[in-house]
Amino acid sequence: MEEMEEELKCPVCGSFYREPILLPCSHNLCQACARNILVQTPESESPRSRRASGSGASDYDYLDLDKMSLYSEADSGYGSYGGFASAPTTPSQKSPNGVRVFPPAMPPPAAHLSPALAPVPRNSCITCPQCHRSLILDDRGLRGFPKNRVLEGVIDRYQQSKAAALKCQLCEKAPKEATVMCEQCDVFYCDPCRLRCHPPRGPLAKHRLVPPAQGRVSRRLSPRKVSTCTDHELENHSMYCVQCKMPVCYQCLEEGKHSNHEVKALGAMWKLHKSQLSQALNGLSDRAKEAKEFLVQLRNMVQQIQENSVEFEACLVAQCDALIDALNRRKAQLLARVNKEHEHKLKVVRDQISHCTVKLRQTTGLMEYCLEVIKENDPSGFLQISDALIRRVHLTEDQWGKGTLTPRMTTDFDLSLDNSPLLQSIHQLDFVQMKVPATPILQLEECCTHNSSATLSWKQPPLSTVPAEGYILELDDGNGGQFREVYVGKETMCTVDGLHFNSTYNARIKAFNKAGVSQYSKTLVLQTPEDTDSEEQTLPFPVPSERLPLRRMSPFSSTLNLQPSFPRRSYFDFRSSPHQLSLHSSLQSLNAPGGNFETQSTPYSQLVDIKKLLAVAWFAFDPGSAHSDIIFSNDNLTVTCSSYDDRVVLGKTGFSKGVHYWELTVDRYDNHPDPAFGVARIDVMKDVMLGKDDKAWAMYVDNNRSWFMHNNSHTNRTEGGIAKGATVGVLLDLNRKTLTFFINDEQQGPIAFENVDGLFFPAVSLNRNVQVTLHTGLPVPDFYSSRASIA
Repeated sequence: MEEMEEELKCPVCGSFYREPILLPCSHNLCQACARNILVQTPESESPRSRRASGSGASDYDYLDLDKMSLYSEADSGYGSYGGFASAPTTPSQKSPNGVRVFPPAMPPPAAHLSPALAPVPRNSCITCPQCHRSLILDDRGLRGFPKNRVLEGVIDRYQQSKAAALKCQLCEKAPKEATVMCEQCDVFYCDPCRLRCHPPRGPLAKHRLVPPAQGRVSRRLSPRKVSTCTDHELENHSMYCVQCKMPVCYQCLEEGKHSNHEVKALGAMWKLHKSQLSQALNGLSDRAKEAKEFLVQLRNMVQQIQENSVEFEACLVAQCDALIDALNRRKAQLLARVNKEHEHKLKVVRDQISHCTVKLRQTTGLMEYCLEVIKENDPSGFLQISDALIRRVHLTEDQWGKGTLTPRMTTDFDLSLDNSPLLQSIHQLDFVQMKVPATPILQLEECCTHNSSATLSWKQPPLSTVPAEGYILELDDGNGGQFREVYVGKETMCTVDGLHFNSTYNARIKAFNKAGVSQYSKTLVLQTPEDTDSEEQTLPFPVPSERLPLRRMSPFSSTLNLQPSFPRRSYFDFRSSPHQLSLHSSLQSLNAPGGNFETQSTPYSQLVDIKKLLAVAWFAFDPGSAHSDIIFSNDNLTVTCSSYDDRVVLGKTGFSKGVHYWELTVDRYDNHPDPAFGVARIDVMKDVMLGKDDKAWAMYVDNNRSWFMHNNSHTNRTEGGIAKGATVGVLLDLNRKTLTFFINDEQQGPIAFENVDGLFFPAVSLNRNVQVTLHTGLPVPDFYSSRASIA
C-alpha cells in the first residue's frame, strides 16, 4: 500500500487530502487548498463586461462556458488559464503548480464559517493543478463541487494501517498495547484494564471481544456518512444521470435539470461501475505483472552484466598478459642476439690483440737483435748474416703492412630494432563486435514437396543484426540416421529432386560467419507423395510451378510466416545409382502451394539410402572478392586479366567436406605464361601468383612442365605442360584431405597436397596472356572413384 501514497496526497499542499472535493476533470483538491488557488478575474476582463462592450471573442469566453462543467463533464469545454492582461494591484503568490494564488491580504473568512461556506470573490475561477484546466465558479462557490467521500475513506483506512500498534484506550499513563477490542463498546483494552473495566460478568458477559487487528477491520467496515446532493444539501443521492455522469437526488429530477437525460438507479450503476473498474483492473494487473517480470529480467541483466564484465575483464587481462609475455619472450630473444653479437665482437678484438701482441714481441726481439749485430766490428762476420737479417726485416715489415694494424671489428652494433609495426598494431588494438549469427528460420510458405522433389527456403530472423556469411543445409538419410551436409553457401533456397516417393526426410539449416556457427533451426519433416506409376521419376530443371496442396502442421505454421529470398544462383547435385538427385536453387518465383508436411510421428517406408552420395557443385567465379584487374565474361565463368602481373580470382562457393571436382579449359595462351590452379582461403593474397603465401595450395604450369606450390615452396616438378585448348582438372577430396591435379584427363604428378583441412575456395591466378573458362558440376574421374571405393 506504500506505493498508493502518492495517489492520496494533494498536489498543492503535498499532504494527505483533507475534506477533498472532486473537480469536473476528475482530479481532487483539499477544500482549503482549493480556496487558496482561487483567482479573481479583473472586472474589465470579465466575459460579461466584454459582451456588454460588444467586443469580439474574449480570452475568457471559455471560462463562462465552463460553468457547465459544474453539472456535466461531457458538456464541458476546458481551456488553459494563463493569467491576466494586466497584473492585479494587490500582491499575489504562486502555488507549487505555478497558478496565481488569491492574494493573502484578503480578509479571512469568519471563524464560524467553514472554507466551503465562506463567501467567494466575484468572477473567481479555479485552475486544476494537474491538468491546468480552468473554470469559473458560480454563486455556490466551492460548495458546487461534490465531496469525495470515497477518497476520505481510503485515506482513513490507509492511515490506520500505517499507524503504530494499537494502544489501550483506558490506561491513564503510558498506554499499554491493546490485547482485545469490544465490538459493542468499541473500545480497545489491555489485559489489566479489561479485567478492571470490562469484567466478563453481568451485562458485559454478552459483549463480543475480538483481537485488536480484527477490531480495526470492523471499524474500517463501519458505515460512513452518506454523501448529499451539492444543490440540495439535505437530500441524499438516489439516482445516477448517465449523460452528466454524476449522482443526483430526486429533487434535482423534479426540478427538471435532467429531464431529457437517461437516469438509472444509483445501486445498479454502482455495481455496474464496480464491475467495469474490476475488469479494467484485470488488464492493468496483467500489465503490472509483466512490468514486474520485466524488472526481474532487468535486475537479472544487471547481475549478468556484472558477471560478464568480471569475466570479460579477466579475459582481457589474460590476453594482455599473454601479449606482454610474448613481448618479454621476444625481448629475451633479442637480448640474447645482442649478447651474442657482443661476445662475438669481444672475441674478435681480443684475438686480434693477442695476435698483435705476439707479433709485436717478435718484431721487438728482431729489432734488438739487429741493433746488437750492427754494433759488431767484424766485417766478415757481419756480412755473413746481414743479407738474411735484411730479408727478415723486410718480411716482417711487409707482414705489418697487410691490414694487421686495422681493427677487424667495429665498436658499433649493426642492429636496429624495427618496432614501428608493433607499435602501430598496439595502437590499433581494439575490440571487434563479432557475434555468432542468429538461427535461420525456415519459411514454411516456400517449403513444399512435388512428386520426387522437395523445396526448402529459409532466411535470417527479421530483428537479427549480426550478418551471416553463409548457410549449411543438412539432410538425413531418410531412415532416422545422422544428418549430412548437402549445401554450404550464401543461397537461401534449394530444391532436392529425385527423392523416393512415399518417403520421409528431415532437414535443418544453420548459419555461419567468422565468429562461428549458429544453432540449428527447427527440424523440418518432408513427406514425399505416393508414386501413382509405381516408378521413381527425376524432374528436369526448373521445377514446375504446379504443386500439390501444402498441409502445414504445428509448430511450423504459426512461426514460419516469412517472405522468400533469392540473392544468387547456385546449383548442387547428388549422384547415386540408379537414380540421380539434384539440389539447386531457382530464381523463379515458387509461390504456388504444394507438397506435404508431416509430423515426426509419420511412419518411415520405402526410404532412400543417400549415405554414399557425392556432392557436386555448380558455381562461378566471384567478382566481389577478385582482384580489380580480373576481367569477367560468360556469366562470370570465363576470366582473363588486364595486367602483366599475376592476379587471383576465387570461386563463389567454399567447401569444407565432401569430394569436389571442376575443370578449367585454356581459351588463350600466349608467350608461354605460367598460370596457377588450385584452392585457397578467403583471405588469400590477390596480387601475387597463387601459392606464394600460406593461404593457397596450387599447381602452376607452363608449356613444358608444372610445379606444386604452397607458401612459396616449389615441389614435384613434372614434365608436361599446357597449350591453347588444354584442360586442367582440380580434385579436392576433403574426406581424405587430399588435393590432386589433372591435365587433359591425366593425373599430373603424385597427390599434390595432403592433410588439407578447413574451408577452401576454388582459385586461379593468371595474367593478360591467359584466358580460362570454368566448368563445374562434373563427376569425379572414374579411376579415382574406383580407387576411393577400394580404399
